[in-house]
Amino acid sequence: MRPITIVDCGLSNIDSAVRALEYCGGDPVVTRDPETVRKAGRLVLPGVGAFPEAMQRLNESGLADAIRESALASERPILGICLGMQLMATAGQENEFTQGLGLISGNVLPLKAQLPGERIPHMGWNTVQTAEGCALLAGISADSDFYFAHGYHFVPSDRAHLLATTPYCGGVAAIVGKGLAFGAQFHPEKSQATGFSFFKNFIGL
Repeated sequence: MRPITIVDCGLSNIDSAVRALEYCGGDPVVTRDPETVRKAGRLVLPGVGAFPEAMQRLNESGLADAIRESALASERPILGICLGMQLMATAGQENEFTQGLGLISGNVLPLKAQLPGERIPHMGWNTVQTAEGCALLAGISADSDFYFAHGYHFVPSDRAHLLATTPYCGGVAAIVGKGLAFGAQFHPEKSQATGFSFFKNFIGL
């Protein structure tokens, strides 16, 4: 069992992520304590809800600085999930301009339908089209399906940080990454076998 620290900013039910990580060989600990985050060997930042409120909670609790220090200073693996991925950006444009954690340069923008029948928010199963060399997708078949639930998307400033896309609204980021900092727009914990394979790859980093 490998220790994994899950950041709880109080905006989402993280029980399913805890159970999935346990099933995949992790030993998750849920915390709102900045010092525990600073000492984390592996860090997971899940989340659903609004970008501004999440960042306010992270800033007021001291968790934002702790996450930055853990991810940037110590070169420890970090995985943001759904809203957690978006919070890793430079800024978000949900209702108002809000500074993000700044772990991966880019902006979070509203999804805009490009084709008839594309509904916002993007809800349900969709394929993830992989770029070559993403460690978290090792052993996962190309164009595998994952479960999505989001109305905003991460636009990285550097396309080298775009590791996978999903063909919705003209193609949006499904996975971003810089060094050992990764973000997944989909929910691995809700993506059955492919999601578990994804988690196992993260645990193995």
